[in-house]
Amino acid sequence: MTRVIMRGCNGKMGQMITGLLANDPDAEMVAGVDVFDEGKNKYPVFPDFASLNVEADALIDFAGANKIDEMLNYCIEHNLPCVLCTTGLSEEQLAMVAEASKKVAILRSANMSLGINMLLKLLKEAAGILAPAGFDIEIVEKHHNLKLDAPSGTALALADSINEEFDHSYEYVYDRSQRREKRPAKEIGISAVRGGTIVGDHDVIFAGADEVITFSHTAYSKAVFGKGAIQAAKFLAGKGPGMYGMADVIDATM
Repeated sequence: MTRVIMRGCNGKMGQMITGLLANDPDAEMVAGVDVFDEGKNKYPVFPDFASLNVEADALIDFAGANKIDEMLNYCIEHNLPCVLCTTGLSEEQLAMVAEASKKVAILRSANMSLGINMLLKLLKEAAGILAPAGFDIEIVEKHHNLKLDAPSGTALALADSINEEFDHSYEYVYDRSQRREKRPAKEIGISAVRGGTIVGDHDVIFAGADEVITFSHTAYSKAVFGKGAIQAAKFLAGKGPGMYGMADVIDATM
């Protein structure tokens, strides 16, 4: 049984993961850390890490970027592996995460979905076959109208996965409205759609002469990210210091 502590347990993702763990036979939520608590959880909730006194096997973080230093220091002090799902970290904070990974196991991913991370692996193989055969590569991502950034971090991760196959020789193009020229071969077009309540939809298009191959992933709810985080916590429990990714979780299941 993997014992989990959740930072940001009373947020939307925190409550999603709370519900998922309540029905998981192999993992359980033993404590939460959140400044807001209405006493609705069946586990103890602490306002900060200074007051946290519950033993666990892994920590899942879906809170904001503030006070991440306190969380990392706690994980180091208690040798507690950390599944870091918080986005929008500064360069300074990313440096702190890298330094902490030398002392404790940390798993960080741009997208916690198992499906997206499987797609990242498949795209490398597909690109290695199709791009040299003259296929153009385009990525279209769709999200809800409240999303602030564009393109999505996941779209960039998909592009990076392809680009790694070619020593990062491809250029990313986000807007062609001011161009009057045919499409260069060495580019990946990335387009963003914002509307409604779309949770997350990504298409990677390989367009060749007389044929098109499309890899698609659709998230119908945020539960896919919570499930991935739980799988990551189970994987990370007991692991030694280092920086891990969802690819490691997938490899462990194969």
